[in-house]
Amino acid sequence: MTETDNKNVNMEGISKTFLSVQALDNVDFTLVKGEIHALVGENGAGKSTLLKALFGLVDIREGTVTLDGEDVTNQATNQLVRKGVGFVPQTNNVFPSLTIEENLQMGLFLKPKELQSRVAEMWDLFPMLAERRRQRAGSLSGGERQSVAMARALMMDPKVLLLDEPSAGLSPVRQDETFIRTRQINRTGVTIIMV
Repeated sequence: MTETDNKNVNMEGISKTFLSVQALDNVDFTLVKGEIHALVGENGAGKSTLLKALFGLVDIREGTVTLDGEDVTNQATNQLVRKGVGFVPQTNNVFPSLTIEENLQMGLFLKPKELQSRVAEMWDLFPMLAERRRQRAGSLSGGERQSVAMARALMMDPKVLLLDEPSAGLSPVRQDETFIRTRQINRTGVTIIMV
């Protein structure tokens, strides 16, 4: 395997300005397959913007993003999901009027034939969700919503998982559970970038 083959994500010269605010300034970032990377910094430092740039939610004017050697700069999010990128936003990360099970189904709308097997894998990874599968996601606690959002992002079996502050606002117990679950996900071979 060459050095290039081992890179999952490579960002070069990424810059992004919102009005007159420079959110990202010539950022280079490389993520090797199977790693977990944490982006740490003050509020407003551009961490979430970097994830959104990778996931196609922020238009990049300068620089390139490659996934497994393919240029994916400014591609639509549905194309990135098909190529193996999952994203869990910090807030508004579930469909509140849908049940837990329906939220997971939304995560696999691109591959409906794999629904039963992928849902079964999520029930194994998140047993609490299986017990409450018919409960509306809007009635869940913040930690439970985070679990639903992570499970939904995993439904497409991503190569890369982007987590935007997955422990924000959670109790210490829920924070620990989130990090344990993140490590379990990483052990399956999923590369993770976490703010």
